[in-house]
Amino acid sequence: MDTMISRLLRVALRGMYVISALLMVTPASAQATQGTPMSRIQARSRAQALSVLGRDLFHDVRLSASGHMACSSCHDDTHAFAPANSLPVQYGGPDMRQQGHRAVPSLMYLQDVPQFAEHFFDSEDEADESLDNGPTGGLTWDGRVDTARGQGEIPLLSPYEMANASRRDVLRRVLAAGYGPRLDMLVRTPTDDRFALIVEALATYQQEPGLFYPYSSKYDAVLAGRARLSPLEAWGLDLFERADKGNCASCHVSQPGHDGTPPQFTDYGLVALGVPRNRAIGLNANPAYFDMGLCGPDRTDLSDHPEYCGLFRTPSLRNVATRHVFFHNGVIHSLRQAVAFYALRDIRPQQWYPTGPDGRVRIYDDLPARFHANINIDPPFGPRPGNRPALSDDEIDAVVAFLRTLTDGYFHPAGDVR
Repeated sequence: MDTMISRLLRVALRGMYVISALLMVTPASAQATQGTPMSRIQARSRAQALSVLGRDLFHDVRLSASGHMACSSCHDDTHAFAPANSLPVQYGGPDMRQQGHRAVPSLMYLQDVPQFAEHFFDSEDEADESLDNGPTGGLTWDGRVDTARGQGEIPLLSPYEMANASRRDVLRRVLAAGYGPRLDMLVRTPTDDRFALIVEALATYQQEPGLFYPYSSKYDAVLAGRARLSPLEAWGLDLFERADKGNCASCHVSQPGHDGTPPQFTDYGLVALGVPRNRAIGLNANPAYFDMGLCGPDRTDLSDHPEYCGLFRTPSLRNVATRHVFFHNGVIHSLRQAVAFYALRDIRPQQWYPTGPDGRVRIYDDLPARFHANINIDPPFGPRPGNRPALSDDEIDAVVAFLRTLTDGYFHPAGDVR
């Protein structure tokens, strides 16, 4: 208990220190002598200046071809750095009319995501280290980049997001917006890549703990011994963790690590859930088009691995109750529906999938039939005795009540519980 409290206090104090230090950064302190190693103070000052620059770039629509889209357009500060609207996918491009094909994820709680590995071996003390957990880690829905820098580059150049034609185009817009002197202040050698500096600034901003991983939810307060779950919330947690009920914690880890690290509510794995096809996505009007995650179309290095088709990364459930759409294609629009999908996908498939002309339900209709064997059937999925779902309506409501305790802003590690 004391370990959890001390860790949360350190997060809060670090965030307070960074914010106060950012206000005192000067050009002289933010740049080391070109070509010489930086002292610890110089490195810290440079990181602080990068974070301020990243914050400003993150919110600046002038970096986009349309002049109407910033990073914050899809990653809203007040919505857990996810979209503020209920569109399943967002619009962008040079005229803001190009529709994306995947729901925009939150940028929060990405600080501990491991690099992508096709074969991940769990090294926890109680685990069997010989167990291959399969594809794990990486950022974005398909894990195709391993760093915040790599992730930050994607929307800048995506034709249906900020739609810059090249890295040089990004730099041209950044300079036209007046950021040149601030970039010059941060370069260390004449050959420094200024585009790389732009994405480094965006990545540094996303390491601000008070913004991107504050651990300030009610559940964090409970773990720190400063709050209690209500009876309904406690029941929901029990159902969330029980293997014979929700079995949610098998992928969305809910207990602190052995070292006291707060739970991230993800195991970072990639899994095929067989969610229904979202016909609100324009590309899906083509019956031959499928978004198959790990094996394409955005990721191309694993396209020859049929066993990976349909797999998408397991997101953290922190702040999940603030979201308006769920799963990689945004096909579900309420948290309760998302929980119910797990309990009812294979029990009442007609509730989720269309019925064909022959009267048969077309299950798993967003993945070609030859890849259906990839779809997860671990509990609560799969057939059930008597065709009874693992969770009743009341139990689904209880799980949702627990998930609402994962919303940040309830707990202030250095202050009071709201």
